[in-house]
Amino acid sequence: MCNKTFCKKSNLKLHQRVHTGERPYSCDVCNETFSDKSRQREHQILHTRERPYHCDICNKSFKILKILKAHQRVHTGDRPYRCELSNKTFTNKGDLKVHQRVHIGVCPYRCDVCNKIFSQISNLKKHRLHTVFVNVKYRY
Repeated sequence: MCNKTFCKKSNLKLHQRVHTGERPYSCDVCNETFSDKSRQREHQILHTRERPYHCDICNKSFKILKILKAHQRVHTGDRPYRCELSNKTFTNKGDLKVHQRVHIGVCPYRCDVCNKIFSQISNLKKHRLHTVFVNVKYRY
């Protein structure tokens, strides 16, 4: 397995599911499976119209608490995630991880028309729009 250590046995057990692929919790609606109960509960609310979390500043509502917390950074300007290589800051961890691909050369997205590779799916989508536009424009 790996050499990660945990203070609680329950956290170790949860982490071991990364290696075993065990996903004992499933959504009652779509049967998608999850490695832990909290992710299953978080997912299941997506099937409802319920939006129990509200921003105190703009009253926008959210289904998931952590999405509300990330949204609130729009109002505070807080950018707690920093790239150690470029010092660029981000409002959420996911955007930092995507940015870091630039530094390590990971390009998981490929254009099926010209095989050009991209580190971010948004850049591939922009490229596809350009590629489709150019192909249509010059085809006639």
